[in-house]
Amino acid sequence: MKVLIALRSTLFAFFLILITPVFAVIALLTFPLPALTRYRIISIWTHWVMWAARVICGIHYRVIGRENIPAEPCIILSKHQSAWETLAFQLIFPPQVWVLKRELLRVPFFGWGLAMLSPIAIDRSSRREALQQLVEQGVARLAAGFCIVIFPEGTRIAPGSRGKYRPGGARLAVQTGTTVIPVAHNAGICWGRNAFLKRPGLITVSIGAPMRPDGTDAETLARRVEDWIEGEMQRLESR
Repeated sequence: MKVLIALRSTLFAFFLILITPVFAVIALLTFPLPALTRYRIISIWTHWVMWAARVICGIHYRVIGRENIPAEPCIILSKHQSAWETLAFQLIFPPQVWVLKRELLRVPFFGWGLAMLSPIAIDRSSRREALQQLVEQGVARLAAGFCIVIFPEGTRIAPGSRGKYRPGGARLAVQTGTTVIPVAHNAGICWGRNAFLKRPGLITVSIGAPMRPDGTDAETLARRVEDWIEGEMQRLESR
């Protein structure tokens, strides 16, 4: 079984090596196009990668609570366990941008395509400036029709573990009056943090009921999000 997983993971890695440079060039050529058009073209890469993850590695997924996704742009606050969710969310949710560390944009090919998707790329070393950038650019992205994906723990957390939740996403929601959608998932069971081996299995993505920021402060909203996500994680991990 371990040998088979290694072989399938190697084949998947070769597949990424083959298609990523091609799509990086395509992404750069979309620069003159409107942001939503660029997003739809570049995200074709994601569809191919998710197809390969399913066919080559045997990674499947299901979604609980899809009816909770609002029609208007929202702020998605999610558990973060792997790179898998950054791909899958493009298939599950409406057009979106991500809040991420600026260093990712320097990654050859992958970072070039990522930059064309108008992310909110922050400098983690300056927390105050990062928060100001989040609010300013977040307002612009929401107005342009994009959802905003934020991982409150700030980094990938191993299954069964819990990081420190940061209130930046909740502050953006309060200041803009935007609905928050909490998301829990167990992607780490198949696609671990920085793990070359991709294990077959079924990933569950659970989408919580919308949380309106009306009449509350950022800290209270952040706690509500954290309590729901961690409670749902316990339920998913106990199965």
